[in-house]
Amino acid sequence: MTKYVLNSGRAMNCADRGRKFFDEIFKGLGENPKLLICYFAKAREKWEENFAKDEQYFKEVFDDINPVLTLAFPDKFEDQIKQNDAIFIHGGDDHLIQFWLKQFDLPKIWAGKVIASSSAGSDVLVKHFWTCDWRECLDGLGILPIKFLAHYKSEYGINDPRGPVNWENGYTELEKFGDASLPICALKEGEFEIFEM
Repeated sequence: MTKYVLNSGRAMNCADRGRKFFDEIFKGLGENPKLLICYFAKAREKWEENFAKDEQYFKEVFDDINPVLTLAFPDKFEDQIKQNDAIFIHGGDDHLIQFWLKQFDLPKIWAGKVIASSSAGSDVLVKHFWTCDWRECLDGLGILPIKFLAHYKSEYGINDPRGPVNWENGYTELEKFGDASLPICALKEGEFEIFEM
């Protein structure tokens, strides 16, 4: 059984600094869970910088759990998954994350693991999603049979030259897009849903 923990985004900026989200990821994995952190949705030159920030985050927020963190790389990804208990897929660019993850036999290579995701990292796992970056509906990899809307009703993109995001319009577009029988998972920032498959 593979456990998916889909987050809307910006969990680390919430009042609990994402503690509830990561507690769910680490549940049952012991005091030193092995966490593979994937930044495939971000520009390559930012990976190490973001990894250093995540290392600092875990030192500050967790005193009872000491996760062993590993930075994911495409050429080692399958072996790295085998060596870790959980994988956390950060958000970023929806097209970039699809480019990288389409190269792997998902969900086969991470069967039995905990797969956590945020924003675009969650978008890529579902059948269809509405992206507030592109303000349109797109197809994900279809691993989870749902539609997803990240950052729902937040101030995401508030300073965008296109104007603020019309969340209800995005929701309505997603309802009509693709497989109409699929449920919509529209989460506010920091919120997450658990799926086991």
